[in-house]
Amino acid sequence: MGRLARGRGVAASWYGIARTATIDRAGAWAELDDGGTAKIVTGVTEIGEGILTVLAQIAAEELGVRPEDVTIGDNDTARSPEAAHAGATRQTYMIGNSVAIACRDARVKLDGEIASHWGVEASSLKAFNGEIWAEGTNKRMPMEEAVAICKRRGVVPVGSGSFTAHGTGLDPVDGSGAPWQAYVFGCQVAEVEVDTLTGEVQVLGMWAVHDVGRAINPRGVEGQIEGGIVQGLGQALMEDYQLKEGHTSTHGFAKYILPTALDIPQINTRLVEDPDPRSPLGAKGIGEPALVPTAPAIMNAIYDAVGVRITSLPATPEKVLAALAAKTAAERAAEPALAAE
Repeated sequence: MGRLARGRGVAASWYGIARTATIDRAGAWAELDDGGTAKIVTGVTEIGEGILTVLAQIAAEELGVRPEDVTIGDNDTARSPEAAHAGATRQTYMIGNSVAIACRDARVKLDGEIASHWGVEASSLKAFNGEIWAEGTNKRMPMEEAVAICKRRGVVPVGSGSFTAHGTGLDPVDGSGAPWQAYVFGCQVAEVEVDTLTGEVQVLGMWAVHDVGRAINPRGVEGQIEGGIVQGLGQALMEDYQLKEGHTSTHGFAKYILPTALDIPQINTRLVEDPDPRSPLGAKGIGEPALVPTAPAIMNAIYDAVGVRITSLPATPEKVLAALAAKTAAERAAEPALAAE
């Protein structure tokens, strides 16, 4: 083995979404407004994961309007339906489904009035990109006009929706049951180069394949996977948070090293779309699952490269060198015994 050794490692993962042992739930309101625009109200929390874009896409598809014509309204939980927290990879699954159900409720009201106005079956109505039409006919109009007709007939096309994970509970004796409604599966491969002189580990490439149910926003999903991998790389190799007697001894980012653009390898992602049958949208989630297999894949790649197992994170150069020294010492200790044989 030369100074620089390369190896590859693989790790697989699963992650539960929408808890069922205790009830998870979310609610939303949807309204088609004058001008053919739409408004969505739900107690969503945007923390940078792109949920507002996803909800606008869902509403646009369900209502038949353009995404840019959808407004996500006041999300103050004092004035909007409860949507619960931003965590557990649940926002698209729980809030997205509640928004879809609310939009479908609003469309039922709109379609009923327009079907009556045109003298057609409501089931024949389709809408997309700000237009509504009856299949098999030449009847077509802008959504703006359809909303105006609906309101002149005394109906406001507004809907409400809630989505709840199927509560199953757990056996109080043995704890068996179904704690999650849906599961996300993933696999990642890491390629690393280990400097046996310095102990430094460089990640050369990452390959990630994840089952996301249905990708509402494929670019956004890929971005979340890439972000999870970057976070996992930091966890695996750099981020060393120290506690001493219950107090942090890592007082700043000068010592708490984070990945920079120079540390990020080429990341290759592939999405597997296996829609969840109990989700109106078929979507699952990817926020936290993208992080789970990254560090194990990197640790396995280090073992493939130099034959040592790093069993605590991060795999700092000091730990790698110590493991290599222990391996060399063990090999030397075994040499006399082999020679005696």
